[in-house]
Amino acid sequence: MTTLRIFVSSVQKEFAEERAALRDYLRGDALMRRFFEPVLFEDVPAADRRADAVYLDEVERCDIYLGLLGNEYGYEDAEGVSPTQREFELATRRNKLRLIFVKGGDDRAKHSKMQALVRRAGSDLIRRRFASAAELLAAVYAALVQVLVDRELIRSGPFDATACPKATIAELDTERMAWFIRNARQMRGFPLSEAATPEELLTHLNLLDEGRPTHAAVLLFARQPQRFLIASELKCAHFHGTQVAKPIPSYQVYKGTVFELVDQAVDFVLSKIALSVGTRAAGPQVPVRYEIPREVIAEMIVNAVAHRDYTSDGSVQVMLFSDRIEVWNPGGLPPSLTLEKLRQPHGSVPGNPLLAEPMYLAGYIERMGTGTRDMIQRCREAGLPEPEFSIGDGFVTTVRRVGSGIHSAPEVTPEVTPEVARLLRVLTGEMARAEIMAALGLKDEKHFREQYQQAAIIAGMVEMTVADKPKSRLQKYRLTAKGSTMRKLLDKENGA
Repeated sequence: MTTLRIFVSSVQKEFAEERAALRDYLRGDALMRRFFEPVLFEDVPAADRRADAVYLDEVERCDIYLGLLGNEYGYEDAEGVSPTQREFELATRRNKLRLIFVKGGDDRAKHSKMQALVRRAGSDLIRRRFASAAELLAAVYAALVQVLVDRELIRSGPFDATACPKATIAELDTERMAWFIRNARQMRGFPLSEAATPEELLTHLNLLDEGRPTHAAVLLFARQPQRFLIASELKCAHFHGTQVAKPIPSYQVYKGTVFELVDQAVDFVLSKIALSVGTRAAGPQVPVRYEIPREVIAEMIVNAVAHRDYTSDGSVQVMLFSDRIEVWNPGGLPPSLTLEKLRQPHGSVPGNPLLAEPMYLAGYIERMGTGTRDMIQRCREAGLPEPEFSIGDGFVTTVRRVGSGIHSAPEVTPEVTPEVARLLRVLTGEMARAEIMAALGLKDEKHFREQYQQAAIIAGMVEMTVADKPKSRLQKYRLTAKGSTMRKLLDKENGA
């Protein structure tokens, strides 16, 4: 968190009360103490240094110089210059942010040198006047809030609609944007063509703030979103028991756009839960059924990613236990919704509207405002208890792994991983990579290639039909003799 150091102009008897009130107020107010640390000369620990060296050193170290100018000019050094003027001049030379507050509306009663300093401050920057300590506190508060707004440390609009500091359109991935347009056109009849420029797409989606990419644009399309929003990563963990315990059998931290985060997290869960595989008797596709419907898992994760509080330092967490799956996100419900209303027909109230809309257009959100009820219905159809929703230090969605009629995945021989075992169960005859991924319900090609395809080939369970041309467009995959034997063992363990 950013903390800005404010040096309040050095000791002046005239402002003893105001300076103490300022310090106490800035340290007591919830917003002010989050971002500012006031420093007064008399609060600096004693040191074997001259007083003028101490206060000038504090000016050097500060981010903001807060000057109070009254009637008195104060103590003058050998050159006839007061500490306040020395501080002001040093802050000016060092290009510090200077906030100057002048007491009184009439300067005629001021010392002549103070009058000159007030005039100089007025020519260099905007100064504010006050008549009492209460007026000073209000003026300082307003000035510091504006500092936070200017530095984009606080915002008045939705987080996803505000510009992402330091991000430029050049940071966005044009291939990811072209992919989005293709998907959105196919899924929702999106009006822009694939020839649309990045600027045209961002403008259409309201993802520019005065020409700069918004936080939503970065989360959707940046090459490295976590470079700008570190906590937007997603963490997945798999535990064999019902409680969080170390060592964690499987733990992954995923980075990428919101689309990639969802795909990777869904694939992680699907690779760990039980799967029943049918035959091709009813059609060309191999029917598969997970103990928890894929749509339910995807909805849990999409909701967490789309509606979380991105100003929080927390990351979305997907935790799979032996008896349940929990998805946690730093956030809560909007004021118009309650936990009970989630289970009833309700309007869409996205926490990040400019982030949620593109996810809907790309098919990651099925119908705006109906996600929780769809989850409830799919769990009922699968024989599972209804999802549980709770709010504590974040929002948690829980689905129990009971009542589905499918037992937990068997502990297969150490010769193959659970991912390879799942691949062996769905691979029938010769199948292309896209067919296998569809049968497994996976979208992330990199995850499939590393955890499934290559692992199965290295284990000697699967072979390529065009072995001498691994990247051939005609490439398909089939079980080896070893793979067929293992498949039979797996079927026997499952009672097939």
